[in-house]
Amino acid sequence: MTTRERTGVSTVAGEREMLEGWLDFHRETLALKCAGLGDEQLRETSVPPSGLSLLGLVRHMAEVERIWFRRVLEGEAAPPLYFSEEDPDGEFHLGPADTFEAAETVWRAEIGRARELAASRSLDDTSNEERHGKRFSLRWIYVHMIEEYARHNGHADLLRERIDGTTGA
Repeated sequence: MTTRERTGVSTVAGEREMLEGWLDFHRETLALKCAGLGDEQLRETSVPPSGLSLLGLVRHMAEVERIWFRRVLEGEAAPPLYFSEEDPDGEFHLGPADTFEAAETVWRAEIGRARELAASRSLDDTSNEERHGKRFSLRWIYVHMIEEYARHNGHADLLRERIDGTTGA
């Protein structure tokens, strides 16, 4: 796993730079919450009966990046990575062969593809596909992704503190 420092977000940037800065900040926050832990620790769940784990959160965010940027924004035929109709929470249901290294590789690839797909669009551009019967602007997708990461980073804070007492970041 690569440990990275978070880049601070400009307090005077334009709208797009601000949105992308906060999204990257939250992406790196999740990476920092996982830094320095082994696979067994990253698999530890919060409290029964919840299956929430740091490894599951990374897999979930790979799915979220994929859905919003590849499927909705671009209209790519990008099937789910970890879940199915039979197992809608599959990203949180870990098998013995699931590793953080593999999940992080997929997650980082989805982030790279998301950046690539967003780069040529304006914030006002709307998605090529509908989700829940609606089209979405890139601006809305960025704000939603920031919200999604922020919420799950709160979960990650609690998981990490439970695992080894680490707080902050």
